[in-house]
Amino acid sequence: MCLGIPCKVVEIYTKDGLLMGKGEIGGILKEICLMYTPEVKIGDYVIVHVGFAISQLDQQEAHEMLQTLQELANMEGTGVTTIGDKESATTGENESETVTI
Repeated sequence: MCLGIPCKVVEIYTKDGLLMGKGEIGGILKEICLMYTPEVKIGDYVIVHVGFAISQLDQQEAHEMLQTLQELANMEGTGVTTIGDKESATTGENESETVTI
């Protein structure tokens, strides 16, 4: 499963001829490639997947996505299976299951 994370652009620069930047995700700064989103400015939000900003989104969308991701992270350890292969808590066997929350 692939996951894109909302990230706030805090710095923009060129590195080896590529448009790059620094993005802030939960207080952590990561270097991101901005070649797919050359129109972004400092303070804008982008979706980052494996180090590449793949699309731009507004602040409200970014905060909603981050809140949803935090809620999913808080579910860890509750015994709730979200998506994918997971060992069954009751049988100990590997099950493939998809549950819509």
